[in-house]
Order: sequence, then C-alpha cells, then structure tokens
Amino acid sequence: MKYAIVEFSGKQYLAHEGSLIEVDRMSLEIGKPVVFKDVLLVSDGKKVDVGAPFVKGASVKGKVQDHPKGKKIIVFKYKPKQRYRRTQGHRQLLTHVAIESIGFPKAPEAETKKKVAAKSKSSATKSSAKRKALTKVSDAKPKAPTKS
Repeated sequence: MKYAIVEFSGKQYLAHEGSLIEVDRMSLEIGKPVVFKDVLLVSDGKKVDVGAPFVKGASVKGKVQDHPKGKKIIVFKYKPKQRYRRTQGHRQLLTHVAIESIGFPKAPEAETKKKVAAKSKSSATKSSAKRKALTKVSDAKPKAPTKS
C-alpha cells in the first residue's frame, strides 16, 4: 500500500493513492491538477523513506474535486454578572483533493558510485603528499640535545 505524508500550508496530511484529502482552501479551479512537493515521508509498503526535512525527488499528484465549507463551530463569549453574551459561528473554507499518484525518488546509484570513486582517488593523492611533506620536515630539523 503506497502512502505519503505531505505538508501543505503548515499542516501535515496522510495521503494514500486513490484517497481524498481535505485541505485548507486553495485558489484553484475544480478539476485542476495539484502537485505537493513537500513530502515528509514516502512508503511503498516495503520500504519507507523519511526526509530530513523533506524527501528529495518525491512528489504527490492530485486533482481538485470541490470547494466545500467545513462543519460549523460556535464561538460563545460570556462574562458573568455583566449581561454580556456574544454568539458567533465559523465555517472553515476547504478544498477536497483526490490523490492520483505518489512519485518516489529515483535512486542515483551510478552517480554515487562515481562520487565515491573520485573521493577515494583524491584522498589517496592527498595522503601520499602529506607523508612526503612530513618526511622532508623531519629530515630537515635535527633534534635538540637534551641536558642531563
């Protein structure tokens, strides 16, 4: 089962392929594609990739379904002995996004092997140069005689 944890507008959402997630209102028309690049975690059922903070190369693609309003929340303010009572309601503006696909990062194996080989060659030349320099310095400076 493929799933990902996506960050959008400061909140985190669990997204499965084929599922519907409810996010804060987006200024996109219904039917427009959406790509979430800030992926915190990606899993294909066997392997889990955790980002630090985001997984490089991972993306979640979806499509805007509709723009509903959320459940009504009642805000009631009350001060005792003052005859002060205020009632206010709030409905959050939301967007439903249907998740179509979860893109996994590609493993650049060939590039990493080349980088490791290049690093080992450069470190070998540096270490041999250090050895030569140290032997020359030790040959040039004689030890000072000690008083006994």
